[in-house]
Amino acid sequence: MNPLTGFGVELIRAAEIQTAIERFYEIDRVVNVTDYVRAARDGEREQLLVREASDGAVEMMLELPRMRGDLDSMCQIIEGVSHFVYVAERASRDRASTALEMEIQAEVDKWVVLAGDVETLDVAKSAKLRERLYERVAYLHVESSELGERYRIANRAALRFLRRMERTCVAERRFGELRRELHAFFRSGQEEKLLRAQ
Repeated sequence: MNPLTGFGVELIRAAEIQTAIERFYEIDRVVNVTDYVRAARDGEREQLLVREASDGAVEMMLELPRMRGDLDSMCQIIEGVSHFVYVAERASRDRASTALEMEIQAEVDKWVVLAGDVETLDVAKSAKLRERLYERVAYLHVESSELGERYRIANRAALRFLRRMERTCVAERRFGELRRELHAFFRSGQEEKLLRAQ
């Protein structure tokens, strides 16, 4: 039996999100995410599995939850595809990435994907999206755990960075500068991402 039977909506969403991310950041497709997706077990969240093969190639498998028609399941799919695109793009350039770096980028990519056409953004729309994505959140992992700390750092970094983008770019309708800043953020490593978020 095909493990993806009945998983079509999630695959379509994953393909659409990959296209949106690649178009926005003007990056070439390395591989199709849909060739590496499988359904997560009931109750499991998104997860990107990565390993280095004996020949040095990077192998990936993305587990995605089923769409439930809510923001959480959509954000999980965006986050998983963001991780997949980020690792694939980095691997194609022989660049490593850290787990924190991927999480920070995925937090920003949620805003990029859900904001849609950034040229139509205004401060009120951006603030509402920012508040929903970064300020009204609940964490599954306690703050003192490694994952809890990583997710909180990524959330706070994305919040600070996008709040600054609202003040300096969205409010002034400087959308070309907004795109340049987001492109530079995508191409930055962990330390530079954290500095850009200050």
